[in-house]
This record gives sequence, structure tokens and C-alpha cells, in this order.
Amino acid sequence: MSLLGEMYMRLLLVEDESKVARFISQGLREHHYVVDVANDGEIASELAFAEEYDLIIVDLMIPKKNGMRLIKELRLNGKNIPILILSAKDSVADKVDGLDLGADDYMTKPFAFTELLARIRCLLRRDQKQASPLLQVADLTLNPSTREVTRGGLHIFLSNKEYAILEFMMRNAGKILSRTLILERVWTDAYNIGTNVVDVYINHLRNKIDKNFDFKLIQTVYSIGYIIKSEE
Repeated sequence: MSLLGEMYMRLLLVEDESKVARFISQGLREHHYVVDVANDGEIASELAFAEEYDLIIVDLMIPKKNGMRLIKELRLNGKNIPILILSAKDSVADKVDGLDLGADDYMTKPFAFTELLARIRCLLRRDQKQASPLLQVADLTLNPSTREVTRGGLHIFLSNKEYAILEFMMRNAGKILSRTLILERVWTDAYNIGTNVVDVYINHLRNKIDKNFDFKLIQTVYSIGYIIKSEE
């Protein structure tokens, strides 16, 4: 499994052809990506502004709001997430227009799935290099580039799932995260797993992060989920 796969990156696939969407989403999930699918531009827009994605794959010929309009809207509203166009439109003019509007890469259909995976990995690596390398809540720090976690200067060793949950929580510090949201963000087969598994892993994290410290960073929000926040 690749390092990027282990980090459980979340992708939004915008594709209106159900067979194509099913083929791509299933293949991506097999490579340990979390995938949401939108079959028109309006649903894609709602998801892109409501959720946190690591990359968006966009077909240009989608109903209600075409891919070009969607990309333009995202960029005009400050969404700097990597965007990969995957379209049957293969003219040079289409490629130039898509890249000029703000897409980061352009692939034409038909395509080789291995090439799609390679381009996704490339865009995700590029985005990680541009992002701030360090996440911090109080004296807890996480470096996404090295996967190093420390609290109070002490190194903390986490399993892949523990790390994925902690990274997601720290990227959303101060926000209440439901068990279902954490489950969907971290487990690729979330539909087959009960939310109680989240409680089990949160307990693992608490034993490693909070047990020996007076202030507990990971807090339970009764009947909803969890939140990570500092003392302030």
C-alpha cells in the first residue's frame, strides 16, 4: 500500500455515466481512496463546498452545470483543491480552456486506469508539498509529510487507522465530528462497518495522546461524536 493510500485521501468523482462512475469509484476504493460520486454539476458543487476533499475528478459533459462552469465556480470561490479533468472532449482548445479555468491536469477518455492512478498520486504529492507541513492543537503536533506525531515533545506511535483519524480531526480542530463522518472519511468499506468501531479507535488514541496529560484534547460530544480542541 502506498503512503498516500494509507492516509485515506478523499476524492470527489463527478461523472454522470453510471457504468463509468462505478468502474472508476470501485477501482479507486480498491486502492484505498475514499470516494464520493456526484452525477451532475449541481450536486458536485454542493458536495465540494460542504465537504473537505483532497482532489476532484471532473467530467466536462455533465448535466445541470457542466464541468467548465463547475471548475470556474470553485476557483472563483477560493477552492484551491487539485482538479483533474477526465473527458471525452480531446481537442487542444478544450484542454487549453480547462487548464486556463483552473484545472491542474487533463485526461481524455478512453483512458488507462493505471495512468489515472499515477496522475492522481502526482497531484496529491504536489498539493501536499504546497500545503502547510505541520498541524498543531495545543502541544500536539502532526507532520503530514513525515507522519510524525508528538505531544509535549514526546513521540507518539500510531497505527494507520489511528493516524488517519487523528489527521482528520486535527484538520477539523474545534469542529464536532460525528461517528458516521469519521467512519466514512477513514474506512473505505464504511457501509459494512458499525460506528462503534470509531469508539474503539478513539479510545486507542486517547490512551496514546491524552492518558498522561492533565488536559484531554479529544473530547466526547454526547450522542453526536467527538471534537479535538485546545484549552483556549
